[in-house]
Amino acid sequence: MPETDLDLLLGAARAGGEIALSYWQTDVSVETKDGGSPVSEADYAVDAFLRETLSSARPNYGWLSEETEDDKSRLSRETVFIVDPIDGTRAFLDGHGTWALSLAVVRRGQPIAAVVHLPVREKTYTAVDGMGAELNGAPISASSRSEPDGAGVLASRSALSPSRWPGGLPRLERHWRPSLAYRFCLVAEGRFDAVLTLRSAWEWDTAAGTLIAAEAGVKTTDPGGRALTFNSEPAEAAGILSAPPALHAALSARL
Repeated sequence: MPETDLDLLLGAARAGGEIALSYWQTDVSVETKDGGSPVSEADYAVDAFLRETLSSARPNYGWLSEETEDDKSRLSRETVFIVDPIDGTRAFLDGHGTWALSLAVVRRGQPIAAVVHLPVREKTYTAVDGMGAELNGAPISASSRSEPDGAGVLASRSALSPSRWPGGLPRLERHWRPSLAYRFCLVAEGRFDAVLTLRSAWEWDTAAGTLIAAEAGVKTTDPGGRALTFNSEPAEAAGILSAPPALHAALSARL
């Protein structure tokens, strides 16, 4: 039986996770990218492995990764891989375990298969379009919260500045995780109620998590309510609002 896209992503994520773990909590070399964010030799090693593994298996798919120079030929491909080899590099370098590998297959602008894998936490989230979302093989679903007051929101402090909320800042309980892909997954499994970022969000951080969240019953748009599309030329969205539909509507009304 031919290997499915999900099977391919899952095997690559697990093997890539082992490569990342071989560098974790060691004295890795680190560079600073334009914009000030760090990138390590572990990021590059995992990226190279994922690209070779995935592109060899699906040579007709395009490729978009945080750590690979962007090849605009991806824009003419119907299907692309969108990958972040280590989402949460700062946490990785600090020895914390809340970093993830984020892998998605996107077809005609929408994710159709996704894996977010946290090797240290031994958590693997998966989803296929129309087939639901799972954590370590067990189905997951989002919370049923509809009222903003008291909602647990994964957001930066600046996103909860009252000046950002012309409709009035709700009494939100703010939480944080460094990996944006992981934040989507935590909402997908109902541990938190929403993800909010008012900064631009790169597609490699959002493609996999968006599908996992959607398959768990979560609506994701930019903060203005516009639907997300992937494999765009800039490869970024103007922020993220991700929450169960009723809560999403209530938060959107206040933003």
